Amino acid sequence: MKRIALFIGILLLSACSSTKFVDSWKNQEITSFEPKKMLVIGMTDNLTARKIFEEKLKNAFVHRNIYAVESMAVLDEGFSNSKKSEKEIDEMIKKIADEGFDAVVITSVKGVDEREDYRTEHYPFIGYRWSRFGRYYYLNQDIYYTPQYYESYKVYKVETAIYNINKDDTKSLVWVGALNLVDPEAITSTVNNYVTKIIKQLEREKLIK
Repeated sequence: MKRIALFIGILLLSACSSTKFVDSWKNQEITSFEPKKMLVIGMTDNLTARKIFEEKLKNAFVHRNIYAVESMAVLDEGFSNSKKSEKEIDEMIKKIADEGFDAVVITSVKGVDEREDYRTEHYPFIGYRWSRFGRYYYLNQDIYYTPQYYESYKVYKVETAIYNINKDDTKSLVWVGALNLVDPEAITSTVNNYVTKIIKQLEREKLIK
């Protein structure tokens, strides 16, 4: 697979790829979460990828009557161009809180695993109906003559977290979810798939209606 930028990788998905929900954590101390204005952030320096992802996730929240805004419409263009100190980040949080934002949903790639699997497209499923050894051997012998019998692929470990930044409350983690994106390659389906998984889990855990 061609080398691709890290965050672009989470936005690309081939027909044989998949988005798998791994785990989530919910702050049990938060009994009610009804954000009035949510900021959606995709952490990437690729502006195209960031725009596509943020817009899709924003629309999913808006569709469920949660007012959400993409970070590209709020944060200064140069904010992510260099590493910021904690003080600078706190100042940014204060600024958006003053603008009425009370929650932030942020997504980032936490790591990439290189894995290897069997190529199976040339080998039909046999099962146990072939009782004769000769027939079984005949149908599987191409393993000796196929140079790319093993296929390498990547698994992107992606995390989405929601924070409460209400000025009248403590700045607390509300929810975090981890997903694996397997061997991504094509853009639209991955965005849709990822956002759908996140939204369904938030509904399942009754954080959004």
